[in-house]
Amino acid sequence: MKAAILAAGCATRLRPYSDDTPKTLLPVAGVPILRRTMTSLVRCGFDQFVIGTGYLEHMVRHAVADWFPSSSGVDVEFVTNPIFRTTNNAYSLSLLRPHLEQDPFILLDGDVVFDLGVVEALLSRGPDCLAVRSVGDIGLEEVKVTADAGDRVLAIGKHVPVRGAMGESVGIELFSAASSAKLFDALDHRVHQQGLVNEYYEASFQEIIDQGATLYGVDIGHLYATEIDTIDDLLAANARLAARPAFDVARHPAGVRLAV
Repeated sequence: MKAAILAAGCATRLRPYSDDTPKTLLPVAGVPILRRTMTSLVRCGFDQFVIGTGYLEHMVRHAVADWFPSSSGVDVEFVTNPIFRTTNNAYSLSLLRPHLEQDPFILLDGDVVFDLGVVEALLSRGPDCLAVRSVGDIGLEEVKVTADAGDRVLAIGKHVPVRGAMGESVGIELFSAASSAKLFDALDHRVHQQGLVNEYYEASFQEIIDQGATLYGVDIGHLYATEIDTIDDLLAANARLAARPAFDVARHPAGVRLAV
């Protein structure tokens, strides 16, 4: 099973923490965000990773090699966004096309901290779907989702009004092979043909929805999932997870041996 993780950005709102460390390697309750993500996905059966990198990418590559050496049974590919300072996550995702197109995959932002149950909920629902947080406040700047009575997504983006929204998209999506092909066609059309290099990938989600693709919103309820965009986000996540039992990076499914 394939997983795509986008971790190219500079994270200027996390300075000075991000001055010499990429956001995805910042620790939350003592464990780097990316390590939490990859370990959780391995536990759910994902063994192929495509990681989009940019800012301080050498640090990301070295860290992943330490956590998941070639003997681990986990395959990792890195794709560099050379213009990460002037592009957004739609551009980074578009560069992953050769590794993902026409394959089912899960997509995650590299700054999401989440409960394992979030991924399990998506896998239980099956593709094509995305995780939606309906519990708690939803800000105007968050990516919001509206859906019909059957949870089929109608609209997604920061422009979606808070009133009537199903909730906030937390940056974790599961795509079928068929939707994967449609998504990368939309990304190519928008990013590379129209030159919309600075938009979020949700604009391409909206395009395929408007063209007839079906994506379902999966309400994760009280399960924890948050993006680490600011110092306040980082401090809040540390406080939340520090109160829980330590995240066990050494526990893996039978047959998968990882260095710790």
